[in-house]
Parts: sequence; structure tokens; C-alpha cells
Amino acid sequence: MTEHLGSLLADAGTARELIARGAQLLGGSGLVFAHGTDNSLDEAAALVLHALDLDYGIDDRELDRALTSDQVRQARELLELRVRTRKPAAYLTHQAWFAGMPFYVDERVLIPRSPLAELVENRFQPWIDPDTVRGVLDLCTGSGCIGIACAHYFPDAEVILTDIAPDALQVAALNVERHDLAGRVTPLRSDVYAALGTQRFDIIVSNPPYVPAGEMAGLAAEFRYEPAQGLVAGCDGLDVAVRILADAAVHLRERGILVVEVGHAQDQLIGLFPDAPFLWLDFEYGGEGVLLLEREQLLAGGPQFAAALQTRTVTHASDVE
Repeated sequence: MTEHLGSLLADAGTARELIARGAQLLGGSGLVFAHGTDNSLDEAAALVLHALDLDYGIDDRELDRALTSDQVRQARELLELRVRTRKPAAYLTHQAWFAGMPFYVDERVLIPRSPLAELVENRFQPWIDPDTVRGVLDLCTGSGCIGIACAHYFPDAEVILTDIAPDALQVAALNVERHDLAGRVTPLRSDVYAALGTQRFDIIVSNPPYVPAGEMAGLAAEFRYEPAQGLVAGCDGLDVAVRILADAAVHLRERGILVVEVGHAQDQLIGLFPDAPFLWLDFEYGGEGVLLLEREQLLAGGPQFAAALQTRTVTHASDVE
């Protein structure tokens, strides 16, 4: 393996050559690209530019400048590390992008990759008037990327980031500080709504765990670097989503909205609540399994959501190893 890695990257002396050969190396190594990139070329570029401390927006001519031997070595080592360990690139660089903003990430949190970024950048229009938004709740926040991006795009809003995992909240706090939002964004340890009391919001948004427990063992190695409690949600992947639905109306202001990503658990959720008026959102840049409900719809559907919660044996996030 070592000889194979070295031969592909041999004699690469510029950033452009390292990216091109790195893409060949990554693409031929059986890796999975699902953590911020979806192809070997973009992933190679992310790794090489990080190793060389270069920005994505650099002048194209900079890619053809001759590199020092130390620069080449650093880029090669990072590319080779990705292949040897199968650790996602964002964990190697400790950086991921969401809604046009950079975030620190490590193995304490999932790597941002949600289509919710597109919705945040569009300020949740046309379902809400952006100028009226004063409060946003980001449930199961992880790195804090969704809530922090909301704070950026809704400059008059206060945002609460909740998570059950203290480790995740430590990362979220780092990102709050990184974006100088400590005055408006508050990380809070809470098992869904448990620590929120009677607080109400204009927007509740969440990318909760939604992987069925039985599917975890079959995930690619890259996914198993991520914290299990950020992925697994009971036998059908809906434990957390049902809890969010059951009590959302209590925490929404009039004309407020709930937005939840359930990914490939969409069909199971529809089967569980066949009469619920879920609006399943479409995204220009891809993504599926994101629902939207208005407060009035949640109030109307409250009995069925509450009944489903009562009949389920719910696995709480804190129960997942």
C-alpha cells in the first residue's frame, strides 16, 4: 500500500499536480465521500489546500507555483492519511463548511452536510417573514452550525443551541466564539425540550439522529468515526423525531415553523403519521427528507404525535453508547 501511495504522488511539485494525483489516489482507494464532499477531486482539493494553508479563493495561478519539499511532504502525508485511516477529511483538517461559513469539527460531533444549509441561506422563505424572526431553536445542534448560521442570516434573532452531549456543546461553544456570537447564541444542555421551560421561538430547526440501530453496523468506516448518539435513534430511526413533533407547538410562537431533517427515515415517518400534513421540501442542490410544519398544523396534529410518543419505547440520546 505504501509503495502504491508513493508512486501516485511521486514528482508532484505544485498544488495543481497534488490535487489531480490526490484525486486519482482517493478515487481508487474505495473511500466513501459523504462528509462535505461527494467526489475525490473536491476532497483532494480540500486536503491539499489545507495542508498548504491556501484559501479556496486563491488566484488560479497560485496552483502552479513550485512548492518546497516540506510543503509537498505535508500535502502527501495528509492525502495518505485519508487513505490509510478512512477518517473523513473534515476530521483531518478540523474544518467543515455550512451555509457559506467555516466551522471547527472533530470526532465529538457529526460533520455538517445537511441540505438545511440552503434553507438557512434563503432565510426560510417563503414560509416565514425573515424580518419578524427574533428567536431560533436549534435542537440536537452538534457543532452548532445550523443555529450559528441562523444567527448570521437573522441578525436580530437570539438563538439557543441544544444537545444532550456535553462534548458536542463544547465544540458548539468553540464555533460560537469563532463567529463572535456569544451575545446572541447560547449553547444549552437539554434532552430535546427538557431544559427549555416555557420558552418559545419563531423557528425550531433540527437535524436529529435518524439512523435505525440495526443499520449502524453496515455503515461505511467513515461514518463510524462519528459519534453514535448523533446518528442512532431507536429501531426505526424515529425516536427523536417523534419527540420533537410531539412538543413543538408548545415552544413555537404564533405563525412559527418547525423544520426537521429525517433523511431516509422519511417513508417510515409518513407510515407512522399517514394523515399528517408534512411539507417535504425540495432543494436546488440536492437533499431530501426535510419536513416543515406550521404551528397551527402541529396543534391540529398534536394528539396523534403525543399518542405515538406514548406507545413507543423511546431510546434517549443519553442511552446510546
